Amino acid sequence: MLEAPGHTRVGRFGWKDQHASLLSFVADAYLNEMGVTSRLRPKDTTTVGKITPDPEDVPDDLGLADVDHFAQFIRGTKVPPRDSVLAASADGRAGQALFARIGCNACHIESITTAPAGTLINGGTFAVPEALGNKIIHPFSDFLLHDIGTGDGIVQTPPQDTADKLRTASLWGLRMRPRFMHDLGSLTLQNAIERHRGEARHVSRRFRELSPAEKQQLFTFLESL
Repeated sequence: MLEAPGHTRVGRFGWKDQHASLLSFVADAYLNEMGVTSRLRPKDTTTVGKITPDPEDVPDDLGLADVDHFAQFIRGTKVPPRDSVLAASADGRAGQALFARIGCNACHIESITTAPAGTLINGGTFAVPEALGNKIIHPFSDFLLHDIGTGDGIVQTPPQDTADKLRTASLWGLRMRPRFMHDLGSLTLQNAIERHRGEARHVSRRFRELSPAEKQQLFTFLESL
């Protein structure tokens, strides 16, 4: 973690789980996507066109830099609500049962309980607040790396096999998305499911064996998320 050098923790942020904390992820994005340096990423990756001193992002009168405020903003955002009508429908409930039956929930875990309020994480630099502690969330993800046959070839140091692995995509808010998968290469839910190979090959096979009516029930459930 950038904010706690020498401390390690299982990564959960980024398509490669390359960051163990939200703040580290934000600071890395500020640098690599916007070219803004901070105390956590104080040096530019290139000096081409450089006209400002490093770091550019400095603390304000509250002692917080922009990366800190942005991390707080992300922590305070909510996932889009489910479509309660679809979720409660007969097809929606049947689709959720199929989701479990064919094995989707092995990686797209339906419920996770957050750490208790007051728990110190990220090398002791962050205490889980009451608003986020001991809450049951439904991300439909295990936030772990898996090889499902759609790897991007990027090795996340180490090991080498991360070239073929990506973090399980969260499915909450799925109904708000026009495209699917990490590369946005799927325009339909059916195509996204059928692209699952590797560790998920058996799940896509079971999906193909469903009847047209069962597939539609599964889609109804997914469209309720």
